[in-house]
Amino acid sequence: MSLALVLTSWYKYRLLAGASPPRPFVNNPFVEADVYFRNLLGWQAGLLVLSLLQFSVWLADMRDVAETLWPEGQRRRRAWLVFGWVLPVVQLFVPKMFVNDLWAASRPEGRRRRGHPLLTAWWLAVLAAANAYGHAVDDLKKAADVDQARHALRQLMIGESLHICAVVLSVTVVWQLVRRLERAKAEASVEVPLVGNGASALG
Repeated sequence: MSLALVLTSWYKYRLLAGASPPRPFVNNPFVEADVYFRNLLGWQAGLLVLSLLQFSVWLADMRDVAETLWPEGQRRRRAWLVFGWVLPVVQLFVPKMFVNDLWAASRPEGRRRRGHPLLTAWWLAVLAAANAYGHAVDDLKKAADVDQARHALRQLMIGESLHICAVVLSVTVVWQLVRRLERAKAEASVEVPLVGNGASALG
Protein backbone atom coordinates (compact mmCIF):
# COMPACT_ATOMS: atom_id res chain seq x y z
CA MET A 1 0.00 0.00 0.00
CA SER A 2 2.87 2.37 0.72
CA LEU A 3 4.37 1.69 -2.70
CA ALA A 4 0.98 2.36 -4.30
CA LEU A 5 0.74 5.62 -2.35
CA VAL A 6 4.20 6.67 -3.52
CA LEU A 7 3.24 6.03 -7.15
CA THR A 8 -0.11 7.81 -6.81
CA SER A 9 1.51 10.75 -5.02
CA TRP A 10 4.11 10.99 -7.77
CA TYR A 11 1.33 10.97 -10.37
CA LYS A 12 -0.51 13.77 -8.53
CA TYR A 13 2.77 15.63 -8.16
CA ARG A 14 3.38 15.51 -11.91
CA LEU A 15 -0.20 16.53 -12.67
CA LEU A 16 0.10 19.58 -10.44
CA ALA A 17 3.21 20.62 -12.36
CA GLY A 18 1.13 20.90 -15.53
CA ALA A 19 -1.83 22.97 -16.54
CA SER A 20 -4.94 23.67 -14.47
CA PRO A 21 -7.50 20.83 -14.34
CA PRO A 22 -9.93 20.90 -17.24
CA ARG A 23 -13.65 21.16 -16.70
CA PRO A 24 -16.07 19.44 -16.44
CA PHE A 25 -14.75 16.92 -13.95
CA VAL A 26 -15.86 13.89 -15.98
CA ASN A 27 -12.85 11.68 -16.83
CA ASN A 28 -10.67 14.30 -15.21
CA PRO A 29 -7.21 12.87 -14.28
CA PHE A 30 -7.03 15.19 -11.25
CA VAL A 31 -10.28 13.88 -9.83
CA GLU A 32 -9.42 10.25 -10.63
CA ALA A 33 -6.01 10.54 -9.00
CA ASP A 34 -7.57 12.11 -5.91
CA VAL A 35 -10.14 9.31 -5.62
CA TYR A 36 -7.45 6.63 -5.86
CA PHE A 37 -5.32 8.53 -3.39
CA ARG A 38 -8.05 8.80 -0.74
CA ASN A 39 -9.02 5.14 -1.18
CA LEU A 40 -5.40 4.08 -0.71
CA LEU A 41 -5.13 6.14 2.47
CA GLY A 42 -8.22 4.41 3.87
CA TRP A 43 -6.94 0.95 2.97
CA GLN A 44 -3.55 1.73 4.43
CA ALA A 45 -5.03 2.83 7.76
CA GLY A 46 -7.10 -0.35 8.01
CA LEU A 47 -4.23 -2.63 7.03
CA LEU A 48 -1.93 -0.91 9.50
CA VAL A 49 -4.26 -1.75 12.39
CA LEU A 50 -4.61 -5.33 11.10
CA SER A 51 -0.84 -5.65 10.77
CA LEU A 52 -0.25 -4.47 14.34
CA LEU A 53 -2.79 -7.00 15.64
CA GLN A 54 -1.22 -9.78 13.58
CA PHE A 55 2.27 -8.82 14.74
CA SER A 56 1.11 -8.85 18.38
CA VAL A 57 -0.38 -12.33 17.94
CA TRP A 58 2.86 -13.49 16.32
CA LEU A 59 4.87 -12.04 19.22
CA ALA A 60 2.63 -13.92 21.66
CA ASP A 61 3.24 -17.19 19.78
CA MET A 62 6.99 -16.59 19.74
CA ARG A 63 6.82 -15.72 23.43
CA ASP A 64 5.46 -19.24 24.08
CA VAL A 65 8.50 -20.70 22.35
CA ALA A 66 10.91 -18.36 24.14
CA GLU A 67 9.46 -19.25 27.55
CA THR A 68 10.30 -22.91 26.96
CA LEU A 69 13.87 -21.95 26.12
CA TRP A 70 14.58 -19.12 28.56
CA PRO A 71 11.59 -18.31 30.83
CA GLU A 72 13.52 -16.09 33.22
CA GLY A 73 14.72 -13.92 30.34
CA GLN A 74 11.26 -12.69 29.33
CA ARG A 75 11.00 -9.35 31.11
CA ARG A 76 7.46 -8.15 30.33
CA ARG A 77 4.05 -9.66 30.96
CA ARG A 78 1.84 -10.60 28.03
CA ALA A 79 -0.49 -7.62 28.58
CA TRP A 80 2.29 -5.36 27.34
CA LEU A 81 1.94 -6.96 23.91
CA VAL A 82 -1.18 -4.79 23.60
CA PHE A 83 -0.45 -1.83 25.88
CA GLY A 84 3.08 -1.52 24.56
CA TRP A 85 1.78 -0.32 21.19
CA VAL A 86 -0.75 2.26 22.42
CA LEU A 87 0.63 3.90 25.57
CA PRO A 88 2.64 7.09 24.93
CA VAL A 89 6.38 6.90 25.70
CA VAL A 90 6.02 3.17 26.50
CA GLN A 91 5.46 2.46 22.79
CA LEU A 92 8.95 3.79 22.09
CA PHE A 93 10.75 0.89 23.77
CA VAL A 94 8.49 -1.92 25.06
CA PRO A 95 7.86 -3.64 21.68
CA LYS A 96 11.60 -3.61 21.06
CA MET A 97 12.16 -5.18 24.51
CA PHE A 98 9.94 -8.13 23.55
CA VAL A 99 11.89 -8.67 20.34
CA ASN A 100 15.22 -8.34 22.17
CA ASP A 101 14.14 -11.02 24.64
CA LEU A 102 13.06 -13.34 21.83
CA TRP A 103 16.37 -12.82 20.07
CA ALA A 104 18.33 -13.62 23.24
CA ALA A 105 16.24 -16.74 23.88
CA SER A 106 17.10 -18.04 20.42
CA ARG A 107 20.83 -17.97 21.19
CA PRO A 108 22.67 -20.87 22.84
CA GLU A 109 22.80 -20.85 26.62
CA GLY A 110 25.91 -19.03 27.81
CA ARG A 111 25.94 -16.76 24.76
CA ARG A 112 22.60 -15.09 25.26
CA ARG A 113 22.74 -11.37 24.65
CA ARG A 114 19.88 -8.99 24.02
CA GLY A 115 20.03 -6.76 21.02
CA HIS A 116 21.59 -6.88 17.57
CA PRO A 117 22.38 -4.27 14.88
CA LEU A 118 19.56 -5.69 12.73
CA LEU A 119 17.05 -5.18 15.54
CA THR A 120 18.31 -1.65 16.17
CA ALA A 121 18.04 -0.73 12.47
CA TRP A 122 14.56 -2.28 12.32
CA TRP A 123 13.25 -0.39 15.33
CA LEU A 124 14.74 2.95 14.22
CA ALA A 125 13.09 2.45 10.83
CA VAL A 126 9.74 1.67 12.49
CA LEU A 127 9.96 4.77 14.71
CA ALA A 128 10.98 6.96 11.79
CA ALA A 129 8.14 5.64 9.63
CA ALA A 130 5.61 6.15 12.42
CA ASN A 131 6.68 9.65 13.43
CA ALA A 132 8.34 11.36 10.47
CA TYR A 133 6.22 13.22 7.93
CA GLY A 134 3.01 12.10 9.60
CA HIS A 135 1.58 15.57 9.03
CA ALA A 136 1.98 15.37 5.25
CA VAL A 137 -1.61 14.26 4.61
CA ASP A 138 -3.01 17.09 6.76
CA ASP A 139 -0.71 19.57 5.01
CA LEU A 140 -2.01 18.32 1.68
CA LYS A 141 -5.61 18.85 2.79
CA LYS A 142 -4.80 22.38 3.95
CA ALA A 143 -2.76 23.32 0.89
CA ALA A 144 -3.91 26.68 -0.48
CA ASP A 145 -1.97 26.58 -3.76
CA VAL A 146 -0.09 24.24 -6.06
CA ASP A 147 3.30 24.84 -4.44
CA GLN A 148 2.01 23.89 -0.98
CA ALA A 149 0.31 20.79 -2.40
CA ARG A 150 3.48 19.68 -4.20
CA HIS A 151 5.53 20.26 -1.05
CA ALA A 152 3.10 18.11 0.97
CA LEU A 153 3.24 15.40 -1.70
CA ARG A 154 7.05 15.38 -1.57
CA GLN A 155 6.89 14.89 2.20
CA LEU A 156 4.32 12.15 1.82
CA MET A 157 6.49 10.28 -0.70
CA ILE A 158 9.46 10.44 1.67
CA GLY A 159 7.30 9.24 4.56
CA GLU A 160 5.92 6.32 2.56
CA SER A 161 9.44 5.39 1.46
CA LEU A 162 10.32 5.13 5.14
CA HIS A 163 7.31 2.84 5.57
CA ILE A 164 8.60 0.59 2.78
CA CYS A 165 12.01 0.44 4.45
CA ALA A 166 10.37 -0.45 7.79
CA VAL A 167 8.31 -3.19 6.12
CA VAL A 168 11.37 -4.77 4.50
CA LEU A 169 13.28 -4.76 7.80
CA SER A 170 10.22 -6.09 9.67
CA VAL A 171 9.93 -9.04 7.30
CA THR A 172 13.66 -9.71 7.74
CA VAL A 173 13.43 -9.62 11.54
CA VAL A 174 10.38 -11.89 11.61
CA TRP A 175 12.03 -14.40 9.26
CA GLN A 176 15.25 -14.40 11.27
CA LEU A 177 13.45 -14.83 14.61
CA VAL A 178 11.24 -17.66 13.34
CA ARG A 179 14.24 -19.49 11.91
CA ARG A 180 16.41 -18.98 15.00
CA LEU A 181 13.70 -19.91 17.52
CA GLU A 182 12.66 -23.01 15.58
CA ARG A 183 16.30 -24.13 15.44
CA ALA A 184 16.82 -23.44 19.16
CA LYS A 185 13.62 -25.33 20.02
CA ALA A 186 14.70 -28.30 17.92
CA GLU A 187 18.12 -28.37 19.58
CA ALA A 188 16.54 -28.16 23.04
CA SER A 189 14.16 -31.04 22.27
CA VAL A 190 17.13 -33.18 21.23
CA GLU A 191 19.17 -32.35 24.33
CA VAL A 192 16.44 -33.36 26.81
CA PRO A 193 16.19 -37.03 25.68
CA LEU A 194 19.96 -37.27 25.55
CA VAL A 195 20.20 -36.10 29.16
CA GLY A 196 17.50 -38.57 30.17
CA ASN A 197 19.24 -41.47 28.42
CA GLY A 198 22.52 -40.55 30.07
CA ALA A 199 20.91 -40.54 33.50
CA SER A 200 19.37 -43.96 32.83
CA ALA A 201 22.70 -45.38 31.74
CA LEU A 202 24.34 -44.08 34.89
CA GLY A 203 21.59 -45.64 36.97
